[in-house]
Amino acid sequence: MTNKDIKEFLYLHTDEKYRAFTQKLITNIPAETIIGVRLPALKKLAKEIYKGSDWRAYLEETSDDTFEERMLQGFVIGFIDDEPKNVIPYIEKFIGKIDNWSICDSFCGSLKIVKRYPTVFWSFIKPFLYDGRTYYVRFALVMLLRYFVDAEHCAEAFAAFNEIKNEDYYVKMALAWAVAEFYAKLPVQTLAFLSQNSLSRWTHNKAIQKIKESRLTDKKTSLMLNGLRR
Repeated sequence: MTNKDIKEFLYLHTDEKYRAFTQKLITNIPAETIIGVRLPALKKLAKEIYKGSDWRAYLEETSDDTFEERMLQGFVIGFIDDEPKNVIPYIEKFIGKIDNWSICDSFCGSLKIVKRYPTVFWSFIKPFLYDGRTYYVRFALVMLLRYFVDAEHCAEAFAAFNEIKNEDYYVKMALAWAVAEFYAKLPVQTLAFLSQNSLSRWTHNKAIQKIKESRLTDKKTSLMLNGLRR
């Protein structure tokens, strides 16, 4: 499947209402680069590319012109069924192309290989938590909250959270989201973290807000969480 074939497919599957909706959600990239193709169609095409063509050549030669073309690349990488050493180079290269939260989060969600090799991928993502680049940090945080919210990783995760000083909105939101996910599974450990941490005031309070919005708290716990606000 050539780049021309892919572009024709994407423009054929344009949904103008969805395009307008996506443009409102993702404001930090040029609006004209968003075609407006729904994710199920992109995932279906990614599967066809992976199974029916030379996906390696596709990833080397594909265009980065549009939001959908980059999202498609991420989904193709998510289908790769191989040892981590053969997949990680593709992941690492793609991280450098991420420039918005939607591609970041969808890409992370597609990497089911992480469930089979958690030790390898924990070692892989940890350095990105301390990276200065916005979407490298967000990638690590979203990977963490999707695949590593458990007792084994919480101490290291909380220590890393305290070290993240990136003030970009999309990093702070991911960090707050991660804390809320930990609370859902490990409330005792997370409450201890919320009682004493180095998060920014905004991120700390946003994490508490997200916990309360999850409806996992009763009235008594909600009042206690309010008392932890800064």
